[in-house]
Amino acid sequence: MKHRIVVLGAGYAGAFAAGNLTRRLSSADTEITVVNAEADFVERMRLHQLAAGQDLAFRKLADVFAGTGVRLRLARVTGVDPERRTVAVTGEDGDGELAYDTLLYALGSSVAHHGVPGVAEYAYDVAGRSSALRLRERLARLDEGSAVLVVGEGLTGIETATEFAESRSDLSVALAARGELGAWLSPKARRHLRKAFDRLGITVHEHTAIEAVEPTRAITGGVSGVGGLSIPADVTVWSAGFAVHPIAAASGLEVAETGQIVVDRTMRSVSHPDVYAAGDCAYAIGDNGRPLPMSCASAGFTNMQATAAIIARLTGAEVPTTGLKYHGNHISLGRRDAIFQMVDADVRSKSWYLGGRTAARLKAGVLKGAGWGIAHPTFGMPKRKHRLVTTPDRAGVRVAA
Repeated sequence: MKHRIVVLGAGYAGAFAAGNLTRRLSSADTEITVVNAEADFVERMRLHQLAAGQDLAFRKLADVFAGTGVRLRLARVTGVDPERRTVAVTGEDGDGELAYDTLLYALGSSVAHHGVPGVAEYAYDVAGRSSALRLRERLARLDEGSAVLVVGEGLTGIETATEFAESRSDLSVALAARGELGAWLSPKARRHLRKAFDRLGITVHEHTAIEAVEPTRAITGGVSGVGGLSIPADVTVWSAGFAVHPIAAASGLEVAETGQIVVDRTMRSVSHPDVYAAGDCAYAIGDNGRPLPMSCASAGFTNMQATAAIIARLTGAEVPTTGLKYHGNHISLGRRDAIFQMVDADVRSKSWYLGGRTAARLKAGVLKGAGWGIAHPTFGMPKRKHRLVTTPDRAGVRVAA
């Protein structure tokens, strides 16, 4: 019987992981299935561009995995039973169940509402393709001079605000920040960021906490707790962080307060050794002793470590450790400007940064490279794949160790 590997999610972490696993493991011993709700690979890092009105080409996952031996199941995951080693799914074919021997959980994250009243009802986001398209349609209906408020001073908020201001100069774009805009950047990079906001005409509301969202405005309180103020907003875009789906917590897997799966250094669940996690849904401690942030870079680190550990344990090899060091941030400021900020081991910004068109070209290259890698999952496939080492499992069926 083949060893069944099921990968949940085909985002940056899941798609890369499936490609790596099928490159390295013999199809004579393994059966790899990817479960994803959407038929396309969605470049999440470009969804603010999609919302701004740009036309993006999406790759069909069926084409991505064609000829690789990876099975694709288009369905939404509704539950995981780690004791029975099964995954419950629902899709066009109805409800179903998949059995696994090794599970790689890479379902990613969605926008975090933080319990703020009105966000779910009235705010928009760019955390998924469907929500980005919904925002795109709303922006297309706005009249000249309409107000767009982006909430959140993180990378997503900054990229969204600058993209909208550049693509839709007829709109009045503002950003609400709980603290100081770009406070984590080096002084020179922070000045570059502020100049970009000034050039694009973006109004910044610093030290402003949004306490509620209404159809035509956002209610503010400020960090001091003083309420009663409001910011006009024909459209409010919520970019104040990400949250993981509660499926992992409901399954009985050990999770952190964030709902992320608690993993060891090899991305293996600390409560269920048949389960690995990668990407935003993994509560992984980086080389600096701090949890890795939810980001595309972290998805790369964790998926490489998870697949390396899975392959090593299945083939009887020594489990390697890959680097879990965060190197810096790429921040797009529209299509022709960007910031590349390097950080030290403690994730503090270094004095050096790269900005302007060169940084924008570098960011474009990163996006293009990631997309190319997804589209060619078996590139560099070794001529000799690894065979599995087998031992009896708890049920008496011979599976890989």
